[in-house]
Amino acid sequence: MISALVASYGYFAVFIGTLLEGETILIAAGYAAHRGLLDWPLVVVVAMAGGTLGDQLAFMLGRWRGEALFARFPALAQRKEKVFRLLARYDVLFILSLRFIYGLRIAGPAILGSSRMSMGRFALFNVIGAALWAVIIAGVGWFFGAALEAILTDIKKIEEVLLLAILVAGVGIWLWHRRRATANIDRVD
Repeated sequence: MISALVASYGYFAVFIGTLLEGETILIAAGYAAHRGLLDWPLVVVVAMAGGTLGDQLAFMLGRWRGEALFARFPALAQRKEKVFRLLARYDVLFILSLRFIYGLRIAGPAILGSSRMSMGRFALFNVIGAALWAVIIAGVGWFFGAALEAILTDIKKIEEVLLLAILVAGVGIWLWHRRRATANIDRVD
């Protein structure tokens, strides 16, 4: 049943998941591509598109409403100076790696949008970073599937359980981090 859902809605889920955050759904999609449920190059292209669009929208939100966001979300304002320091010190490398840094995946582009960086410059490095991210994170799922296949002789029997376990673990980790972040914001107020 899960296999049929993945085959039917997998690319849409990858796009929406990577538009918002994406690591868990992309690891699951990489695994599904290894199992033949999804096409590997298409998973990477869809993830790259979703990741690029999500970060570009966050950048534009920061450009348009940056100060209002900082006033509304003090934790975001606290990260602003750190992001600007990292940008000044590492420039291109920082923009390329932004999506790999937990806590800055969505906040980082919004903060950069409030800077003097041109939209075109951010867009160029955003696309390159999204391509690297899509290949690496989907590759983790692909190689996870290959490793399981090497260990387990009849993976088909537990395939759906594994896909579900990956998704549940990812959601659990996301909820735990979100709860911690909310607790930290409450302490700041």
